[in-house]
Amino acid sequence: MGPCAGGAVYSPALTDFVFMVQDSSYMFVTGPEVVKTVTKEEVTKEQLGGAKMHSEVSGVSHRVFQNDIEAISSTRRLLSFLPQSCKDKREHKAWTKWDEENQSSTELLNNIVPQDPNKPYDMLNVIETVGDRNEFYQIMPNYAKNIITGFIEVEGRSVGVVANQPQVQAGCLDIDASVKAARFIRFCDSFQIPIVTFTDVPGFLPGTAQEFGGIIKHGAKLLYAYAEATVPKITFITRKAYGGAYDVMSSKHLKGDFNYAWPTAEVAVMGAKGAVEIIFRGKNSEEETANYEEKFANPLEAAKRGYVDDIIMPSETRARIVNALKVLETKDPVLPKRRHDNLPL
Repeated sequence: MGPCAGGAVYSPALTDFVFMVQDSSYMFVTGPEVVKTVTKEEVTKEQLGGAKMHSEVSGVSHRVFQNDIEAISSTRRLLSFLPQSCKDKREHKAWTKWDEENQSSTELLNNIVPQDPNKPYDMLNVIETVGDRNEFYQIMPNYAKNIITGFIEVEGRSVGVVANQPQVQAGCLDIDASVKAARFIRFCDSFQIPIVTFTDVPGFLPGTAQEFGGIIKHGAKLLYAYAEATVPKITFITRKAYGGAYDVMSSKHLKGDFNYAWPTAEVAVMGAKGAVEIIFRGKNSEEETANYEEKFANPLEAAKRGYVDDIIMPSETRARIVNALKVLETKDPVLPKRRHDNLPL
């Protein structure tokens, strides 16, 4: 793990994080000269393996910086969230009491979800609000932006965060997002870092490109990652939680420890309009749609069935994380010797 600059060789398969410096670092298996000789393609080093390409297109690079100083400083910041080894837990940092100013900022969460279910909001605001000092260290911020991954601290405790981003593709899960989140979850599990998940997902991204690319196989990686993770798992459903995409976002069905829903949460197979059209064979009457929304456009039915532990006000989110982390401090499940499944690679 470290900055990749000046032609140094780093293998993404052997490192947890790859950092690159803009305009001075490159990574490729075969260089532009070999590519031109074999395939007749003419491409520059920047186009073939530059920082921008790897951070936005291939997903090989986790962060990009303007210079070496920024890269080194950010590396130190990242290391502050991690333990000394996979055998240790990171020590909690000293923490001063949550003051009134921060408490007032959490109250803003009560109005962050728009009344219009089709209107997006920025999930980054939610994450930053619940973290210490309102700070969030993103991993892969420029790749698969429909899902967010990174680290925060909550009362000095290091926490990994996975969240759908409604501002990008409505927060749908696609191939890139599934793989990005799955690898991050497995990293957190490797280093005993608790995982907090914020769910607002209308489903998996439809289309031939996704099906031809193997969304079934790659989407399953996210499911496996959550199912196998033995660290504390705390989930908040902020709005939409539809179908299979809801299942794979650290639901109770995947051994989520604490699952909460905001009053704006909707746990259902799909949205009201689509569901009514299927149930009533193409007839989408306003009455039936209203009935469906009344029953499922809220978290009550999910709570009755035990899919969520409680329905909370958004402003309570940070406090619930703090309490859950204290309860799960000594979580140490006993697993069979060969505890892992055959991850769909």
